Amino acid sequence: MRNVWSVSEHCTGTNGTGFLWERHMTGEENDAAPVPGLTDIWEEQKGMINERYLTFALAKGRLANKTLELFEHMGITCEEMKDKKTRKLIFVNQERKLRFFLAKGPDVPTYVEYGAADIGVAGSDTILEENRNVYEVLDLGFGKCRMCVCGPESARELLQHHERIRVASKYPNIAKDYFYNKKHQTVDIIKLNGSVELGPLVGLSEVIVDIVETGSTLKENGLQVLEEVRPLSARMIVNPVSMQMDRERIREIVVGLRREMAANN
Repeated sequence: MRNVWSVSEHCTGTNGTGFLWERHMTGEENDAAPVPGLTDIWEEQKGMINERYLTFALAKGRLANKTLELFEHMGITCEEMKDKKTRKLIFVNQERKLRFFLAKGPDVPTYVEYGAADIGVAGSDTILEENRNVYEVLDLGFGKCRMCVCGPESARELLQHHERIRVASKYPNIAKDYFYNKKHQTVDIIKLNGSVELGPLVGLSEVIVDIVETGSTLKENGLQVLEEVRPLSARMIVNPVSMQMDRERIREIVVGLRREMAANN
């Protein structure tokens, strides 16, 4: 379950859950006298949080490179990651107590959901398809493209008349949601892992659902965009428990990224 999380409401503690958690831990709820020993426990837990490393899972490739560029502009660097010859898997910024690792895009939401990473950066296509229990906190504004229904011109009429057709896609969950919940069209969805453009060309499917950037591959194979499913871009996601335990540090990072993005626009 993907939740879109408002940093201004939740990271500042004004949301019901976050606010009650803070008041309870400080012993201030209902103006009651602090519970003996609770202040010491709270100080100890704050110390543990301050000593804890925040871990980032970044989708390999362009998304990771662009994310690290943004971090550098904010003054967050990780020199270990610049060594192209390194065989290390986890990279550390000891000064800021941050850890980074690179992962395949579809694995990033999994690492975040299970708490192996506090924060992740992946494409919204991956986040939607994986449908993990994470909070989506920020549209990073790069890696923009579109998820589209594509096929030959002859398939347009089949879509308009809501005919039962076969749809090939690397993203069966996104395709199913689009056709069943938005278009209310019954289709047979076929999952492919390779070049989905082959589907209509060899008669496997009438159309495909896939990412479109320039559309050049479609044109070269006699296919075209027939319908747009949704725009896509890189997003930042956060583990729900980490959002509660480290919300101030996470808020600081998210707000800093927003300022950097605004300055570059």
